[in-house]
Amino acid sequence: MPILKDTYPLYLNNKAVQPNTDLKVTDKFTGEVAFRTALATPEIIDEAIAGSVRAAEPMARLASYERQDVLMHCVERFKQRYDELAYALCVEAGKPIKDAEGEVTRLIDTFRIAAEEAVRIHGEVMPLDISERAKGYESIWKRYPIGPCSFISPFNFPLNLAAHKIAPAIAVGCPFVMKPASKTPLGAIIMGEVLAECDVLPEGAFSILPASRDGADLFTVDERLKLLSFTGSPGVGWDLKARCGKKKVVLELGGNAAVVVDHDADLDDALERIIFGAFYQSGQSCIGVQRIIIHESVYDRFKDMLVAKTKTLVAGDPKDRDTFIGPMISEGEAKRLKGWIDEAVDGGAALLCGGQLDGAMLAATLLENVHPDAKAINEEAFGPLAILQKFSDFDEALAEVNRSKFGLQAGIFTRDLFKMFDAWDRLEVGGVVINDVPSYRVDNMPYGGVKDSGLGREGIKFAMEDMTEIRNLVIRRG
Repeated sequence: MPILKDTYPLYLNNKAVQPNTDLKVTDKFTGEVAFRTALATPEIIDEAIAGSVRAAEPMARLASYERQDVLMHCVERFKQRYDELAYALCVEAGKPIKDAEGEVTRLIDTFRIAAEEAVRIHGEVMPLDISERAKGYESIWKRYPIGPCSFISPFNFPLNLAAHKIAPAIAVGCPFVMKPASKTPLGAIIMGEVLAECDVLPEGAFSILPASRDGADLFTVDERLKLLSFTGSPGVGWDLKARCGKKKVVLELGGNAAVVVDHDADLDDALERIIFGAFYQSGQSCIGVQRIIIHESVYDRFKDMLVAKTKTLVAGDPKDRDTFIGPMISEGEAKRLKGWIDEAVDGGAALLCGGQLDGAMLAATLLENVHPDAKAINEEAFGPLAILQKFSDFDEALAEVNRSKFGLQAGIFTRDLFKMFDAWDRLEVGGVVINDVPSYRVDNMPYGGVKDSGLGREGIKFAMEDMTEIRNLVIRRG
């Protein structure tokens, strides 16, 4: 296995800096300190923002092929460091090694997509002579980088969700400062190490700054920053939006995603996909399956299938290739979700399987007959918990999906073309996935939510649009 270093720096204005080793990062399975990183002070963050302001003009002047070259350099270096990146993710996030390898593959895909998009940022020629007063006028518009950006990324996909901010910023020519999650900073630090190899980037083009929440206010409130892109919990995200001033805001927040299994679904196929969607990386995904809404005619059969399959999932050390369920990010988070499960059972829910807690290891859990006011069904579980519900009418199923305050993605298993389009039209979510789970995402598609799940869209092309402004040129012909 790759060997991690004892200490890692932060990256300030493109350069590795080691002002301290104050941030302890644990192996999420053993609980032991795996390595230490530097922790940015408010003074360092201020210096990074100042550097990004200085870098804005030279970044905007980089040619498309130069930005593409930077991104393709990252693609090649990530391929070379594939095993190191996967192992680091396994240690710092507790992600089973096979899932960690999958995330590294997605990291590479994300930078490759950005490299392709970097050379096709298009504008448009518009005729303006829509009436007599505009005869002889025409317009040309194109996109310009918005300027210095602030990025805050979460712990659950510390490589790919950071990449969904960093890669489009480079593609359009925006300098940025990034705060990775304090529990999982290493993936972003390694990205900084790779970017530092690119001499074409002007000083101040990027800073990767692990920071405490108390010391990180400048990422939100500093008026020199023109965009804030945050991925994390709804409570934190909406608070940041309220305090960030005039800058543009993109929020990718939480969910309690639902999947509907209609009477005509292929149950064997649905079983495999729903088990994955509910318990992949211990359910710590904002589009993880939390609510399984099953037609009454197949409910009992499918419930038995789900319980039997869930009981076979291997839990343990994420470094073991047979492990499917690893630890949650912390013992505190595991206890929090265990409390929600117990509360639901006390309120009349049936515990079908799971519910056992050992440190940060929470067994894959299925519940049914959960009271509609319980936290386990209304809030974001963000752990290995799924709740079974029964429906008799498709309209009833769609209404139950929409009952949530969240609206990120939903899945529908059906063979009925009309129901597919009905769900697409009526579900209050950012994406509807047919014959698969809401947990499915490809890195070039538009991705984001409505209601409490956020605003704006990621997916490289769509993030690039948010990181640019349209500048119009009007021409009067004599």
